[in-house]
Amino acid sequence: MALRINAENFEEKMLKADKPVLVDFYSDSCIPCKQMAGILGDIEDENEDNIYIYKVNVNYDKELAEKYKVMSVPTVICFVNGEAKGKTVGLKEQEEIEELFEKYV
Repeated sequence: MALRINAENFEEKMLKADKPVLVDFYSDSCIPCKQMAGILGDIEDENEDNIYIYKVNVNYDKELAEKYKVMSVPTVICFVNGEAKGKTVGLKEQEEIEELFEKYV
């Protein structure tokens, strides 16, 4: 299960990451976000040696959502070496999410 991070530890998790990081920007009240959590869980299980997956609740960490221009949820952003490299918005299939990080592993 993806670890929830916040503004206090976001940069630390990104800068110290030795592999790509997927960050799921979500809201507790969002039904597609709950569906996306299952998809990300499957991705994490299948790729645990290749990526990290974290979650950011946009209701509590609005400044992170604003910084990365998250206008709707779910939004998944792929970070490599602390830099945003890819982004997808809305409920997506597992293959579409995997395309965000496959070229970086």
